[in-house]
Amino acid sequence: MSKEAVESAQAAAPRAAQQPADAGDAGYSKDLKARHINMIAIGGAIGTGLLLGAGGRLHNAGPALALAYLVCGVFAFFVVRALGELVLYRPSSGSFVSYAREFLGEKGAYVAGWMYFLNWSTTGIADITAIALYTHYWSFFTSIPQWVLALIALAVVLAVNLISVKIFGEMEFWFAIVKVATIVGFMLISIFLLATQHKVDGHTPGLSVITDHGGVFPHGLMPVVLVMQGVIFAYAALELVGVAAGETAEPEKVVPRAVNSIMWRVGLFYVGSVVLLALLLPGSVYSADESPFVTVLSKIGVPAAGDVMNLVVLTAAMSSLNSGLYSTGRILRSMAMAGSAPKFTARMSRSQVPYGGILLTCGVCVLGVGLNYFVPSQAFEIVLNVASLGIISTWVIIMVCHMVFVRRARAGLVTRPHFQLKFSPVIEIATIVFLLSCLGMMWNDPDVGRKTILLIPVIAVMLVAGWFAVRRRVSANAEKELTELTR
Repeated sequence: MSKEAVESAQAAAPRAAQQPADAGDAGYSKDLKARHINMIAIGGAIGTGLLLGAGGRLHNAGPALALAYLVCGVFAFFVVRALGELVLYRPSSGSFVSYAREFLGEKGAYVAGWMYFLNWSTTGIADITAIALYTHYWSFFTSIPQWVLALIALAVVLAVNLISVKIFGEMEFWFAIVKVATIVGFMLISIFLLATQHKVDGHTPGLSVITDHGGVFPHGLMPVVLVMQGVIFAYAALELVGVAAGETAEPEKVVPRAVNSIMWRVGLFYVGSVVLLALLLPGSVYSADESPFVTVLSKIGVPAAGDVMNLVVLTAAMSSLNSGLYSTGRILRSMAMAGSAPKFTARMSRSQVPYGGILLTCGVCVLGVGLNYFVPSQAFEIVLNVASLGIISTWVIIMVCHMVFVRRARAGLVTRPHFQLKFSPVIEIATIVFLLSCLGMMWNDPDVGRKTILLIPVIAVMLVAGWFAVRRRVSANAEKELTELTR
């Protein structure tokens, strides 16, 4: 429903319009339990950005990378906290697209939904590419073409998503368990090495490893600032909590607990892991070509460290692909019910799964299989940078929605729940400025980042053309919903 329609309906039927329902929320089961939501939250906070990407960033930024993770983590927490408040105001599987429809109008919902689809569909391509690359690590699979492995991974995760939301929740639960167990195990080993002063590659663990190799900022402040553009994307998927909340029976109990736990988990797993890595080995030893955890474990002679971590990173990529199909299926259904997405994406299966939207995302991922066939060496880099545009725009829209929500609450039009993001609108504005700054920093990378920025006008033209194609259908749906609301 458009913003104007909601305001008109508030005048005609205040109680009915107090919390307008999203037509896309009908028909879902409520099979996700508290443990599923909690692990979806933690699974979203731990991915290949830490398990694999921290090595290259430690090499470039040094121990100050921990500070970068902390700063980006705080802003990511603000986004999730704002979304959590909106969820408690009105749980919806359409999540921020549904809130954008209410607070920004149909155009806002249209942009939010399709940019999120762009994010996850391209991330899905990156995920199946990563899965194929990680599988090639083992000699048994090297003879199998990369595109075949990508297609097999996509087929397996698609099948899981189409069965039921409960199966999705269970799969994410165990994926998260694997990631958490790996990081906790590594941290315990690292603490043991520090406590016993066991040498790692000839270095005695401790502060001396940092002070003897250039200090906290071995290459100055600028590399730390520039690395934030990559660090912020490591937190992508935290917004999944908002989507999953629409399919849990008690969101008012589950969501606050899950959101609040994100902050200490970020501190423990991201910042804690990077600090330990910096205390064990100089940043120059780490590399973008190898997981930093493998680097440390191999230096102390842990057998099969590479095999174990490769399996964990493979799990993380499968988890990301699983989440992408899940979330876009729900978002597209919300959009389809409003008329801004193809009609078939509104279809639900007998097991209450929005299979139409899932299949559309899967179809784009199939294009990714084609990329793996034609340009296997470049497929991962191409799509990952396009996905970054989608997640930045999604988080910005969440913060804008929250600002409008708070403004309406102060005007007495809506009621804020007890679970709130404080200091509005200062926090929202600061977060938006930070996110846009991260986007701007991509210009400093002429090979990839600058080309990604130049895609923005192209995407904008596509969005405008798409809006003109669907606006009549959106308007007709809004009028129909308004008529039913004021009847």
